[in-house]
Amino acid sequence: MNWDDEEYDDDYPDETDEGFTFPCSNCGVEVYEDCEMCPACGEYVVRSTNPLIGKPDWYVWLAVLGIIAVVLAMLTAF
Repeated sequence: MNWDDEEYDDDYPDETDEGFTFPCSNCGVEVYEDCEMCPACGEYVVRSTNPLIGKPDWYVWLAVLGIIAVVLAMLTAF
């Protein structure tokens, strides 16, 4: 039986797929999501679960104004 490696390469994803990265909260270097410590500064990395972290201020204010506009539109409709 002759196994041809090229025939089966398309069946499996590349093993070099590195996964997702996020910036270190201490030094800003891109760190892989499964790392416990930053390879650049040595600090423990923790991904924030707060959805507002990293958003520009205008983005947050625009969202708040949009919510207020929807509530006011609903109140004046009745």
